[in-house]
Amino acid sequence: MLNTVRLICAALIAAAGSAGAQAPWPAREVRIVIGFSAGGTTDIITRMLAPELTRQWGQAIVIENRAGAGGNIGAEAVVKARPDGYTLFMGSVGPLAVNASLYRSMPFDNLRDLAPITLVADVPNMLVFSPRALPAANFAEFMSLVKAAPGRYFYASTGSGTTSHLSGELLRHQTGIDITHVPYKGAVALNDVLAGESVHFMFATIPSAIQHVRAGKLRAIAVTSLKRSAGVPEVPTIAESGVPGFDASSWFGLTGPAGLPREIAAKIAADIARALRAPEMRDRFIAQGADPVGSSPEEFGNHMRAETAKWARLVKASGARAD
Repeated sequence: MLNTVRLICAALIAAAGSAGAQAPWPAREVRIVIGFSAGGTTDIITRMLAPELTRQWGQAIVIENRAGAGGNIGAEAVVKARPDGYTLFMGSVGPLAVNASLYRSMPFDNLRDLAPITLVADVPNMLVFSPRALPAANFAEFMSLVKAAPGRYFYASTGSGTTSHLSGELLRHQTGIDITHVPYKGAVALNDVLAGESVHFMFATIPSAIQHVRAGKLRAIAVTSLKRSAGVPEVPTIAESGVPGFDASSWFGLTGPAGLPREIAAKIAADIARALRAPEMRDRFIAQGADPVGSSPEEFGNHMRAETAKWARLVKASGARAD
């Protein structure tokens, strides 16, 4: 009789353990790692989405900023995490595509070690500067100033390998201007651009700079996408301002560690797409200069592969290298 009771207890314990293992995701808080400092576009986009995901999932979203190496430090932390859906990486075009060719040595393979979940938003960069730093009213005047003083002008970026860096490299490559890159660790770069002293201009993502432009602290003279941004339709593109074909837009997407279960990735992608379809959320993104997307994991994987190849060609042609 005692042995029978023990067997029944053991069976009940095993059944309870099995049920716990199959608990629907998410059963606890979800951590989203960002490879850049607070206040940058990746941070802004993640924090706009987080409250809606908390509402949908019924779990807290913990946002962790791990800046450095063009987003590689944050990405590497997620690559090493358990692929259970509780540690995710909100990345930009840098660590998810550009850095593969820009850095001589990478701590991970962006296409092998990260599981694509969804493309969240497309975001052009915007050429901005303090009116105190440059007396230019438009792109033509800006180019005249820079061409007249080779080596005199410095441009800030949020880090080597980011599109704020490569936008400058592309402009230098396509026009022959002599400008100097000054890399920063994340969004703090914009502080020095606002001051208008140690650096003169920046290719900043629209969400990080738009409020300063609207307040008159920064002047925006062009965007880096082929088409004008819905968020700042009054600002022309560099392509239409005299550099045909110029395109150095940024984008932001969510990934997890390789091995992330397909059903979890699909659920996260569907939930984010649902959040981005809500009129209020779409309006908030567009007001920040970000075009909301919301793709499937397969679509995002294809996008990452195409962008990795595209930026590799640019890096090779421009000779750009991470510091």
